[in-house]
Amino acid sequence: MKVAVTIWENRISPVADSAGEVLVLDIEGQKVQELHRERFKNDSLFYRAKKLVDLGVKTFICGAISNFYGGLVEGYGIRLIPFVHGQLDDVLDAFMHKSLPNPEFVMRGSFRDAMRGNI
Repeated sequence: MKVAVTIWENRISPVADSAGEVLVLDIEGQKVQELHRERFKNDSLFYRAKKLVDLGVKTFICGAISNFYGGLVEGYGIRLIPFVHGQLDDVLDAFMHKSLPNPEFVMRGSFRDAMRGNI
């Protein structure tokens, strides 16, 4: 299964709509078989969503994301795990152990955080 994660330095990028690159991982079971970075060459959200499709991505993990971009991603049949924050390795470990989404990695101040009564 291919998973894309927005990245900034060694963390989940805080805003998917403006993330400059994604890390694309090919995961089997709980092991990463292959990974590479892909840069977005265009700021268009249509381009970004289609790029994920062209890469064969099935799950997209990101920080904050606009309703518009999130709708495009989900409209292509890609599973969206939004409003995630944290160190890349920690988030990927949680994902591979099927514990994502996880309250530990929910962005503070996000709608999901508000729904849990934490802000």
